[in-house]
Amino acid sequence: MKSKTAPELPPELQKTAYIPRLDTDMLLTKGMEIPAVVLDQTVERSSALIKAVPQNPGIQRAKNYWHSLGPGLTTGASDDDPSGIATYSQAGAVHGFGFLWLSIWTFPLMSAVQEMCARIGMVTGRGLAGNIRLHYSKRILRFATLLLFSANAFNIGADLGAMAKAVQLLKPAIPFWLIVVGFTVVSLLLQIFTPYEKYARYLKWLALILLSYIVSALLAHINWGDALRQTIMPHIQFNKETLLLICAILGTTISPYLFFWQTSQEVEEDIARGNTTLRLRRSATKPSQIKTMRLDVWTGMFLSNIVMFFIIAACGGVLFPQGITNIESAAQAAEALRPFAGEATYYLFALGIIGTGLLAIPVLAGSSSYAIAESMRWRGNLHSPLKQAHAFYGVIILSMLVGLSLNFVGLDPMKALIYSAVANGIVAPFVLFFIVKLSSNRQVMGHWTNRRFTTFVGWVTTTLMAVSGIAAIWSLF
Repeated sequence: MKSKTAPELPPELQKTAYIPRLDTDMLLTKGMEIPAVVLDQTVERSSALIKAVPQNPGIQRAKNYWHSLGPGLTTGASDDDPSGIATYSQAGAVHGFGFLWLSIWTFPLMSAVQEMCARIGMVTGRGLAGNIRLHYSKRILRFATLLLFSANAFNIGADLGAMAKAVQLLKPAIPFWLIVVGFTVVSLLLQIFTPYEKYARYLKWLALILLSYIVSALLAHINWGDALRQTIMPHIQFNKETLLLICAILGTTISPYLFFWQTSQEVEEDIARGNTTLRLRRSATKPSQIKTMRLDVWTGMFLSNIVMFFIIAACGGVLFPQGITNIESAAQAAEALRPFAGEATYYLFALGIIGTGLLAIPVLAGSSSYAIAESMRWRGNLHSPLKQAHAFYGVIILSMLVGLSLNFVGLDPMKALIYSAVANGIVAPFVLFFIVKLSSNRQVMGHWTNRRFTTFVGWVTTTLMAVSGIAAIWSLF
């Protein structure tokens, strides 16, 4: 008697008969890679489109100009993070066009400071914290880096929350917690596992998202004649509320995290060019590189300030006349603009919040890590693999987790911004003092020291930020 066997499948079905066991680790890895892969492909296709454009002198000059931009552009763009957008929106909603003049006056101040920071990184081959530790007080440095970490963590928390709210403006059904956690994971993956060269490219392209604020303001039908008139001839009433708002704008525009990030990114760029040792980096600075750096820095700071101008103008021209003065977040500003400025302005404003958050959060976390690692003499930078820089990446991870947790402990986002502004107000004058001293020191900088006017602007900025910090602390009591 024949034994019973399973019927043999037709040949065309045999290939599909075996279902392999799912590899959970592989699926998790692939799932985590998706955001970075999408961004990578977008950048590559955009670059390919630019290369495909027919060559002519004007286009070639524009391409050369774009390729010359780097750390200065991303540093300036990261200054307009969701927290900064909320502050500028509040200024426009409460005072109309009354604070547009600040976008003009802060431009040369922050440009001069960021240029000093960039020059320090290029000439010394070290980050800002490493130079302060080497030449000045270690105790003050550690105190400053502790406050910097706290300020940046609060800022990261506020930015994550603002980005989640912006996504909900576009897709209300997605849970808040899922969006916040998702942005945290994506940001950490990009910072830790993406090679520096690709990572820097991503940040550079993300800076273009700031153009959405310029377009949104242009679509809002603002009285530009009145806006320009008040920019040139502002009418300022110096009361407590006005003083606090000026302090908030200065604090979010000339922020300590930008100082540390700019200096360290110049070092990272030098490493990317093959100057992997301190000796090579210190001997590599050429006049042409300084010239390119200046163009990069002043372009980035111009972009930051022109976007600040258009955000204040949009809210000042649309919300202020309607009496809508209570703006507590960037997402709320986008929602308030919608009925009066139209759908296009609303969507561009919301998308801008998401894009600037993706750009600014890595800068905030990275600047904390650079400052703490250099002050403690830990090895590591964004060029280092995870296995070789546990402490460096540990600070980034901790910064992100603290910022993430702030969204689940009931902390009001405006209070988070106030705490961040106060911490920045305390840190900024100390760090600015060291920046001006370092960049003016011939023993440190050789023949790349400050010009007299640059030093003068540096001390003016230091004094202004000291007064702003004292005023911010005074306002709390």
